[in-house]
Amino acid sequence: MKILITILTTILLFITNLIFAQQSSITVTVQNMNSDDGKVGFALYQKDNFMGIPVQAKEGKITNGKTEVIFENVPSGVYAITCYHDKNNNGQLDFASNGMPLEDYGASNNDMSFGPPRFEAAKFILDENNLNLEIKF
Repeated sequence: MKILITILTTILLFITNLIFAQQSSITVTVQNMNSDDGKVGFALYQKDNFMGIPVQAKEGKITNGKTEVIFENVPSGVYAITCYHDKNNNGQLDFASNGMPLEDYGASNNDMSFGPPRFEAAKFILDENNLNLEIKF
């Protein structure tokens, strides 16, 4: 009987842990916008979907050169965030004919290397604590 109670208790604790698994929020701020025109698109990624379909996507309204979004209910793990200033509200990052971006963009960790953001440079670890990030364009 003690073995059965132990097994049932273990199963109950495991299920409870799954149901109430720690989920955190990530607050992302961009403060150096050069215009309040348009919006800022934000995307939260893991390594396997980086620059593809994001885990979560948000749009931020720009007020006085600043925007902020909150990714909520994010499980612990390794993530990266990218964002861009969609000045003309067309829902995409615009490029010149030579491939250079016409709109500002950035990524977590503010790696400003030449070329598109890279997961390894932008990654961060989210644990059970809420996280605040600032991205600079």
